[in-house]
Amino acid sequence: MLSANSIKYLHDRCTKHWHAEPDTSPYVLSDWEKLVSRHHYANCEIWHLEDGAREPGAGDAAIAETKRKIDRTNQLRNDLVEQLDESLLLYLVQYDLPNSLEEQHSETPGMIIDRLSILELKIYHTREEIRRPDGPAGHGERNRHRLDVLEEQQSDLRRCLDGLWTDVMGGSRYFKVYRQLKMYNDPSLNPVIYRRQAT
Repeated sequence: MLSANSIKYLHDRCTKHWHAEPDTSPYVLSDWEKLVSRHHYANCEIWHLEDGAREPGAGDAAIAETKRKIDRTNQLRNDLVEQLDESLLLYLVQYDLPNSLEEQHSETPGMIIDRLSILELKIYHTREEIRRPDGPAGHGERNRHRLDVLEEQQSDLRRCLDGLWTDVMGGSRYFKVYRQLKMYNDPSLNPVIYRRQAT
């Protein structure tokens, strides 16, 4: 069910599609792939919202609204990481896994997929900068070096994900859903919000 190469292929395909690069080949997503792509899209949306929040000359109201959108989308992103792990754990039940008597892995597969998603976006946009015709002197070379580093990190992380899944399927390691329990979006838990509402 879980393959780092398949996730890389899906991330790459989705990223190109969302950035208006044509892709006409037929492709049917499984439920798992739909979940991975929804999560990746949330990261893609955050990426572009973060760019917008730093636009020179943007007014305070526009920046505040963009930051609120980032908060909402980041909450969705965290919820989807948990759903990725829940989906994997549900899949493992049929094999009487994971084996909670063995060593627990602190970083879940969903967390690793999240990091791979962000790396894919960095790689895509770094390639854009390499091809940028109006870049300053040395810009392309600087970004080629950055791309080498990012691709090495991506390769390392893919090996880590596959290694973790192999250990989980072999019963020598386990993970459980890591609940983020974000407080800032909850009006009953964020003091800045509930104290203002009380006045």
